[in-house]
Amino acid sequence: MKCQRCPKQATLHITEVLGDEKFDEVHLCEDCAKKYLYEPQQKKAAQKGEGAAVAADDDADDLGGKQCEACGIKFVEFRNHGRLGCPHDYDAFQADLLPLLESVHGDTKHAGKAPRRHPNGKAGHGELAQLRRRLQELVTGEQYEEAARVRDRIRQIEEG
Repeated sequence: MKCQRCPKQATLHITEVLGDEKFDEVHLCEDCAKKYLYEPQQKKAAQKGEGAAVAADDDADDLGGKQCEACGIKFVEFRNHGRLGCPHDYDAFQADLLPLLESVHGDTKHAGKAPRRHPNGKAGHGELAQLRRRLQELVTGEQYEEAARVRDRIRQIEEG
């Protein structure tokens, strides 16, 4: 399907609800869609007068004016593309990202998963490494009874 404003291929199909069972469908290319979506906002600001236009600019600065000092990406660009520019963006846009992450993931921190046979926590990991060294020493020293006890303790820790 072709764009209704130019000869390019239409990639966006916009349906506006005008009222009770009244709809207006528009088929536009990406460039024409940008113009189409921003024109109504600019016309409304012009109709309300210059004071309203200045207020609209302030609102736009509040919403998307924040910018990362490291890569220069603006928050509005992140909202449009869905990708951050660098790791510093998490700090630059923290106030805006936290509610977004919470709504998408249900929390603001990633807990991840641990393998079933992996010991719980770093303390268990340190103890496990120490027990494995001890087991090796006992086997080398041919103390098999004590080595069996250490082996059983290692299995107990691994099974959780």
